[in-house]
Amino acid sequence: MLSLSPPQPLAGRKILILVSEDWYFCSHRLPIGIALKKAGADVVVVTRVRDHAGPILDAGLRLRETQLDRSGLNPLHDRKTIAELLQIYRDEKPDLVHHVALKPTIYGAYCAWRTGVPAVVNALGGMGFLFLARSLPARVLRSVVRLLMRFLLNRSNSRTILQNRDDIDLLTQRIGVKPGNICLIRGSGVDTEKFKPTPPPEGTPIAICVSRMLHDKGIGELVKAARLLKTKGIALKVRLAGSTDDNPTSIDEATLAGWKAEGVVEVAGPSTDIAGEYARAHIAVLPSYREGLPKSLLEAAAAGRPLVATDVPGCREICRDGETGLLVPARTVGPLADALEKLATDPDLRRTLGKRARAVAVEEFAEDIVVNQTLALYGEMLSNRPFRSH
Repeated sequence: MLSLSPPQPLAGRKILILVSEDWYFCSHRLPIGIALKKAGADVVVVTRVRDHAGPILDAGLRLRETQLDRSGLNPLHDRKTIAELLQIYRDEKPDLVHHVALKPTIYGAYCAWRTGVPAVVNALGGMGFLFLARSLPARVLRSVVRLLMRFLLNRSNSRTILQNRDDIDLLTQRIGVKPGNICLIRGSGVDTEKFKPTPPPEGTPIAICVSRMLHDKGIGELVKAARLLKTKGIALKVRLAGSTDDNPTSIDEATLAGWKAEGVVEVAGPSTDIAGEYARAHIAVLPSYREGLPKSLLEAAAAGRPLVATDVPGCREICRDGETGLLVPARTVGPLADALEKLATDPDLRRTLGKRARAVAVEEFAEDIVVNQTLALYGEMLSNRPFRSH
């Protein structure tokens, strides 16, 4: 795997970051944009603009809008978007492009190849729906994507950031990406000042799940576990905080409304105060089927809350069984209910695991660690490369 050298000067370089949604850039990549700006780089954020243009512009970053839809992967359907991206890459002539997530990586790496971008960074946060789905269309598309990734990610000027070693094994062994083109940077970091330990509230313990409301996040299993605990008389409230979206596994509003009416879980909807959600809870839970490295668990750990998560790639990077939380098998209900019951009934165990979770978040996943590693990668890739004429 690639080893990171100390950062090289980035002043005067043009860095283009392609991400599908402006809110996602703000929640996961804005600190990198700010650090680049401080280093003297010209930073261009290419994204679909909705409600989060303000923080991007306030940070002194430039913004170019695209209509890239993060769902689906059909070049014929997206040909206008690809043409739009090609024109942006030709206009901007970046020294380096950074693509975030699978679809921006496929389309962006293609555009970078076509327009001669000198350095290409692709960040895959996890293998997502395409690599989890079992339907025939998904399997066919997966085969096509593998071929594209093998070509685009193996180019000499390309590096791919992965967040856990399981995904490194998948890309090298099943897709054929060269190990030397892969870099391990674990997650997008967590703001350990914003997310700090607070005394747990009095009263019935609360297990909070901060996540998009997707079946692949294990939300259905969590509701069934909550129902099981309720029949056993265990004093525990399970709270769901997150939105639905256009992901193929999104849970429909009628189902969420039914759960809320049943009273088996609290359905809070999207929240803008995630730190407050953890401060008002006792346990953080995410029974996902697969992750890159879930930011929600990193934030929960930084807030000093014990974790319950599935023993799958990504989740087990931060939820370490018996150290920072409890791991359970994916797609199961009984073990998940047992882990939640164990923490709900043992405040001393919650305190011990939460304290260690905070320490691990600070020592291994703090925002400045991830930012420094990313800028070091940029510097290494741009060293000895001439500036493009901007």
